[in-house]
Amino acid sequence: MASNEVQINWLDKLGFEGDMNGHKITIDAEAKVGGEDRGPRPKPFMLLSLAGCTAMDVASILEKMRVKMDDFKVKVSGELTEEHPKQYMSMHVTYEFWGNDLPMKKLEKAINLSEDRYCGVSAVYKKVMPVTSEIIIHEGN
Repeated sequence: MASNEVQINWLDKLGFEGDMNGHKITIDAEAKVGGEDRGPRPKPFMLLSLAGCTAMDVASILEKMRVKMDDFKVKVSGELTEEHPKQYMSMHVTYEFWGNDLPMKKLEKAINLSEDRYCGVSAVYKKVMPVTSEIIIHEGN
């Protein structure tokens, strides 16, 4: 069975250095709550994980489909609860493509395959909250 492991080491105050696959990542809190703002907060990494997971899937699938695009971006927004523990109660994924005559059917198929079959992050999140998505196409560069 495959597994992953990360480690986080305390720097000082509310700062920590994470080690993920040999890559160092500093996380910290804002100064107003006792941190020094040396890195991002932990919770948005949940959004980044979803964006990265589905973006890699979609790029790989579209390459196999021989879809040529000039640029591709994935944005993920998450709505937090008001009460503690503050947690995401929904997420929305926006897939943005740039290019000429991009085939919508193939874009939709690649995204659906990622969202419903390949992206493990999406699969976990969908068990606990609504995860919606949309496609935006920009003609040209």
